[in-house]
Amino acid sequence: MLVKTIIVVLLIAVVVALLTSMIFLVRDPSSRRRTLIGLKIRIALSVTLLIFVVLSYFMGWIHPHGLVP
Repeated sequence: MLVKTIIVVLLIAVVVALLTSMIFLVRDPSSRRRTLIGLKIRIALSVTLLIFVVLSYFMGWIHPHGLVP
């Protein structure tokens, strides 16, 4: 259950980072590059999430489920 919670928290963090970058892009007229920093954070979170999911699969913490023919 802990692994699934971590995955959900990382997914929410990716969405929040994307939304904050969008807000900076639309509303921020300054040249502080906050949009770029926000998108870098989103990419780092996405890579972290992908690595964590692959590691969890290989460690046996999560298992794929679906239709078995």
